[in-house]
Amino acid sequence: MSTPFAPRLLALWHRLHRLPGGRWLFSRLLGRAVPYTGSIGARVEVLEPGHVIMSLRDRRAVRNHLRSVHAIALVNLAEVTSGIAMLTAVPATIRGIVTGLQITYLKKARGRLVAESTAHPPEVELEPVDADVTATITDADGDVVAIATVTWRLGPA
Repeated sequence: MSTPFAPRLLALWHRLHRLPGGRWLFSRLLGRAVPYTGSIGARVEVLEPGHVIMSLRDRRAVRNHLRSVHAIALVNLAEVTSGIAMLTAVPATIRGIVTGLQITYLKKARGRLVAESTAHPPEVELEPVDADVTATITDADGDVVAIATVTWRLGPA
């Protein structure tokens, strides 16, 4: 993803999120723009520059053989949540790419999950800068099931 994507994303969100079915439609359009991410069927619940909340329904398509949400589906959810937070927090003159991702699984992920991420990017001048963004995934009881730290390389577009 590069940042020119972010202003369009925010504009589309502002146009759709208040309409009936608007969050669902926005999330589907996001999934079409980023097909692998769209494969998990996550839904954007809150989108503000630098802050994102997404949800994921527990269903067969994202489950593993242990009757819980698959670890890679959780990684995908964490990465997209951190990515939207980061790319909507930086100016349009900055682009970003993931260079690392570390996730800790704390509990089997079952039921509706919610991922939240807030990005506080550093100033970027001439040289690329690395910045970490945390995405926390909780279950319906509010228990943390996973915490991911995503490293973003930010540089001039």
